Amino acid sequence: QVQLVESGGGLVQAGGSLRLSCAKTTRTFSNSAMGWFRQAPGKEREFVAAMRWTVDTAIYGDSVKSRFTIPRDNAKNTVYLQMNSLTPEDTAVYYCASGPRLTTANGEYVYWGQGTQVTVSS
Repeated sequence: QVQLVESGGGLVQAGGSLRLSCAKTTRTFSNSAMGWFRQAPGKEREFVAAMRWTVDTAIYGDSVKSRFTIPRDNAKNTVYLQMNSLTPEDTAVYYCASGPRLTTANGEYVYWGQGTQVTVSS
């Protein structure tokens, strides 16, 4: 069974940067995409970014394009979410997820991390 362990959340001032990590304990062909989602209080879960392990490609949500990137370390089975130019609107619990294909749909992801809180102060 795939397990995802997240780290790196915290409190940051607006305009600052933060990097989240998601370590995947197993790596199988059937779970070849990794995504990041976020959920703010009272809001639906929102797609942030996703990538594929085997192809150098990534997709991003409109609200984070040009500010966030999703680098990876294949040797460590770890994907990151590099967040720059943060605003208070980025405050949310951030989740990483693993699934069989690259998509923005959270229902397509099979395994989920425990979530990590990111708070951006104004």
